[in-house]
Amino acid sequence: MNLASTPSAEATGSSWALVVAAVLVSGLLLAGPALRRRYPVAWWLLLGFPAAAFRVVRTWRALMAGCGLAVSRRPALTVVSGLVGNGAPPPLPRVPRPGLIRPTSGGFLLLVRLLPGQVPEDFVKAAPAMAEDWQVHAVRVTSWKPGAVRIIASAADPLAAPRVPKQRGPGHLLRVTVGALETGAAWVVDLRRVPHWLIVGATRSGKSTLINALVAGLAPQPVALIGIDCKGGMELSLYEPRLSALATNREQAVRLLAALVDLTLDRMTVCRAARVRNIWGLPDKERPVPVVVIVDEIAELFVVASRNEKDEARAAGTALIRLAQLGAALGVFLVVAGQRVGSDLGPGVTALRAQLGGRVCHRVADPGTAEMALGDLNPDALKAAQAITPEQAGTAVLASGDGWERARSHLITEAEAEAVAAEYAHLTPVLSELHVEAP
Repeated sequence: MNLASTPSAEATGSSWALVVAAVLVSGLLLAGPALRRRYPVAWWLLLGFPAAAFRVVRTWRALMAGCGLAVSRRPALTVVSGLVGNGAPPPLPRVPRPGLIRPTSGGFLLLVRLLPGQVPEDFVKAAPAMAEDWQVHAVRVTSWKPGAVRIIASAADPLAAPRVPKQRGPGHLLRVTVGALETGAAWVVDLRRVPHWLIVGATRSGKSTLINALVAGLAPQPVALIGIDCKGGMELSLYEPRLSALATNREQAVRLLAALVDLTLDRMTVCRAARVRNIWGLPDKERPVPVVVIVDEIAELFVVASRNEKDEARAAGTALIRLAQLGAALGVFLVVAGQRVGSDLGPGVTALRAQLGGRVCHRVADPGTAEMALGDLNPDALKAAQAITPEQAGTAVLASGDGWERARSHLITEAEAEAVAAEYAHLTPVLSELHVEAP
């Protein structure tokens, strides 16, 4: 009696499990649109990612063959297959072996082991076909280690409406979240890790918005902000309450930069006396305040129209190069911005560019500026920057020695920038070394 009822109970339990699963799946599908609007990450993990992973598995072999990434078996094996198998079809071609498909907040990634004779560039060329077959917004392929590549897929364009929370409080020293990366992760500018940056972009490309976001993040921190804006202070005067010094023409800029070099050399003497290699080795009470120098429209420092201006431009360029060479260990960091940056401005610009390890390139008006910003780091980054359209304001390509990524800065308006500068004006350090009198 009991034995007869056991299968029936198991069947009833299985039926209920199927019913519950069907109800859950139906509920998710019905609530999908609302869930996607209000909780996009949850929607992706519950519904979007499983469907995308299924498409990857289902199309993998055909995709690899269609993109020329499958490798045929050796001809000898084809002959043996025909003899032993009495005309059986030859073995299927070998395809690269994918690893585990892992979800991200807005896409997925997987590692792929290359077959003999393959190089990462083969997979880079196949990225558009992967995006089409997997029905995702974009696919990027990067080298992971010798013999393997990393494939990163974005389900939708995360730069269309980046979701980056505003920074609250001072956060980590010299570390600011300024926007979102194409992967969906936060775009963080960490001056301790990459101390000097070059930011280029045409009018209305998003360059000023990025500087607003950077200053808004640094303002609550115990750092000194220095402005050099040779267009009469039209841009950086917004932050004047929070600036320890501001130069609004080239003559003032030359004096201010010379004072900054002297400040750096004084810090070098302090570190040498304390037998430490940088200011971070000093005790907290003896450590000088970090200084972030923001130079807006670098071309105004280097364009010359007379012999006197030529001497000023050379002096400004030399001072900037010295600050870039010495400043990182001594707590002086550079953020250099401009609409146009090219070798035609003189050899000083090229020498300075070599010292600025972090690069951000928005839409630019001339290819020479993009080449100056990214060409020496990564040709693929240069192509991506040249593809930015006027409608993609705020979108940029950022590159460093670690690689490159597309990103979009968080919108900080001029009014918000002024409000932040006023709110944290009481934190502005007074650096008497920088108050130089006019000759």
